[in-house]
Amino acid sequence: MKPNYYAHWGFVAPAKARAEIWRTLLGVVLVMVIYVALTQIYFAGLVLLVGAEARGAFLAGLERGTTPLAMLALLFNFGLITIAVGLVVVILHRRPPMSVLGPVALLRDHFIKAMVALLLLQGVLVVLPPWGMGTPLEPGLALPTWLGFLPAALLAILVQTSAEEVLFRGYIQQQLAARIPHPVVWMGLPSIIFGMAHYAPDAAGDHALLVAIWACVFGLLMADLTARSGSLGPAIAVHFVNNAFAMLVISVPDDLFGLALYVTPFSMHDTAEVARWLPVDFGVMIVSWLAVRLAIKR
Repeated sequence: MKPNYYAHWGFVAPAKARAEIWRTLLGVVLVMVIYVALTQIYFAGLVLLVGAEARGAFLAGLERGTTPLAMLALLFNFGLITIAVGLVVVILHRRPPMSVLGPVALLRDHFIKAMVALLLLQGVLVVLPPWGMGTPLEPGLALPTWLGFLPAALLAILVQTSAEEVLFRGYIQQQLAARIPHPVVWMGLPSIIFGMAHYAPDAAGDHALLVAIWACVFGLLMADLTARSGSLGPAIAVHFVNNAFAMLVISVPDDLFGLALYVTPFSMHDTAEVARWLPVDFGVMIVSWLAVRLAIKR
């Protein structure tokens, strides 16, 4: 049975007028160049704002995302990707930047439905056994501090996850599908690039390849949801909930744990523990995808 991708062609339509391969490749390069340039300005400005006395601690925190302020700075930086994509879409492809998102009403409707389904799913996962992770979690931020940072943290994660979806499932998927309307290309290529971007041997140790494969599969599922819904709404919702739980609730003590309420007693270099929990992550990802498909009736 073929997937219901009829809505995808409406999502792709704005890209068809200027979908030459050379233009898309140039667009991706320009997005990266603009993003790097804006990032240099962004962090230079932040360093000046924090002042000389706090500069050393701030820069140290940025390296691994070990403090709340460093995490917020790193996450909000992803918003510059969205700005870069918007500029490229307007200048190089001469179409409205909002066209990368899909119809706004559809995006909003599917985002809300997907969020409700995902929050219900998370509630079920918390209530049902087995409870806990087998070993006691270690405390991260104190609860009052965590609650104080929570609104800004949720906004920052929404900015980060939206930016990745805008680039991979928005711009790249749209442009490829407008030129080569075969799912192997417009689903596969952005997902492979997305997986490669998550390949980090220094952070993930022996499981770096498995983490990259996880990200590739995640990309395929988000591409599928985008094609079924005709907007980025469901993909942004799944990505947001996944990252919010991983960064704000239970994180690993390797990188990007500065906003977490709890951290695991093992790191990504603990081969046995990571091998035990990666299949669980894969399972949650698949169930989340199915739950959102049910919610948007696609």
